[in-house]
Amino acid sequence: MFLTISTTGSTGLPATDLGFLLHKHPDKAQAFSTSYGDAHVFYPEASAERCTAALLLEVDPVTLVRRGKGKGRGGAPDMSLAQYVNDRPYAASSLLAVALRTAFASALRGVCNALPERAASPLPLRIEVPVLPARGGAALVRGLFEPLGWTVEAEAVALDERFPEWGDSRYVRLVLEGELRLADALRHLYVLLPVLDDAKHYWVSPDEVDKLLRMGDGWLASHPEQQLITSRYLSRRWALTRQALERLELARLAEADDTEAEEIDNAIDEETDTDEKPVPLAVRRREAIVDALCAAGASRVLDLGCGQGQLVGALLKDVRFTEIVGVDVSVRALNEAARRLRLERMGERQSSRLTLLQGSLAYTDARLKGYDAAVLSEVIEHLDLPRLPALEYAVFGAARPATVIVTTPNVEYNVRWETLPAGHVRHADHRFEWTREEFRTWARQVAGRHGYGVEFAPVGPDDPEVGPPTQMAVFSVTKTTAKEAAA
Repeated sequence: MFLTISTTGSTGLPATDLGFLLHKHPDKAQAFSTSYGDAHVFYPEASAERCTAALLLEVDPVTLVRRGKGKGRGGAPDMSLAQYVNDRPYAASSLLAVALRTAFASALRGVCNALPERAASPLPLRIEVPVLPARGGAALVRGLFEPLGWTVEAEAVALDERFPEWGDSRYVRLVLEGELRLADALRHLYVLLPVLDDAKHYWVSPDEVDKLLRMGDGWLASHPEQQLITSRYLSRRWALTRQALERLELARLAEADDTEAEEIDNAIDEETDTDEKPVPLAVRRREAIVDALCAAGASRVLDLGCGQGQLVGALLKDVRFTEIVGVDVSVRALNEAARRLRLERMGERQSSRLTLLQGSLAYTDARLKGYDAAVLSEVIEHLDLPRLPALEYAVFGAARPATVIVTTPNVEYNVRWETLPAGHVRHADHRFEWTREEFRTWARQVAGRHGYGVEFAPVGPDDPEVGPPTQMAVFSVTKTTAKEAAA
């Protein structure tokens, strides 16, 4: 992964001033450690007429795999191969942007105590990036850099020069030329390299908004591709993108009115703000399950994979549930559930309604037969996909409660979680997370195989684009099957 920054000199202004501006001596080769490898800065040429600084990032493939372990979407068939075979060591991306910030931190801020006037003045610059991933092609590359004052040469890289009929790859060879301040040029690269790659390697947290606005100060607010840049830089996180765009618009209005942004953005009195706090998703999920159990008329309920007993506790508060059985494979979880529920101090009448059992859902269990309903709340995604058929038979084929309620995350909604990195699952132990269509296909197949009908319901805010955060399926034994079972 490689880029070069070149400039030319004139009388009284030698090109080697680039070394002062970058805070890197042309006679030395320097190395800097980054999270994914070592960045090297050296000068292929350094004379009064022309000076070139090169940044080379050596990506450590082992670190790349280790730091990426478990971050891909569960169940994706290509993840195990993609973490070993990818373009990260070769193509300019957010990895190189981080190396820029690490190696040229002072230059990015425009700080040069030795030559402050030179740092504040435009330089004749030529920047070359041999391999740049460009999702959108050469046209997008030009659309991003030309409005910033660059003359752009973006030459598509062929898939294989020996076979021109295969066409071009998604990579370009980029050459930028123009007269700009060095700090501005570095900021353009820092923001637009990951934008063109459209795949950040690190966790995009809310503080990335501040970083984007800081690096985009002076040019992003007026850029014609402002929305695309903001969305891609923030890994298409809708909430973060909206926040950044609102702050950019606020800054534009403040500049137009020659006032401070805080004076415009004063419509809310924080002392009198009475907005209610949102109800946690876990609470909404338990409420939805209890409502579904009540609608089914269930009184004897199995909580399969009960964990620490949160749902069991909610069921105990409702007298309509006369018998509640919590089942989990983990003895430690059952002990924690007993502690949380204060089982030892529970009154006799209440404790007679509750049983905690240790058992695996991958095997049939005669103790689980004959109940009105069973709940699998956030359970199936913790199983490897090949083990799902065993759970399916144990619950729907052997235990056969009249009603089965299954909830699981909706992976489409993950883009709405501000703190969830792109492509990650919600919990490190999740083996997969399904889209709405994947979940419904599985549920309908299970229902068809075991004589159940199935209905679906959203849990949490139902986003018009990506659906709810949790999806719920309610299985009910069909009347025909129930009659056959009774006969």
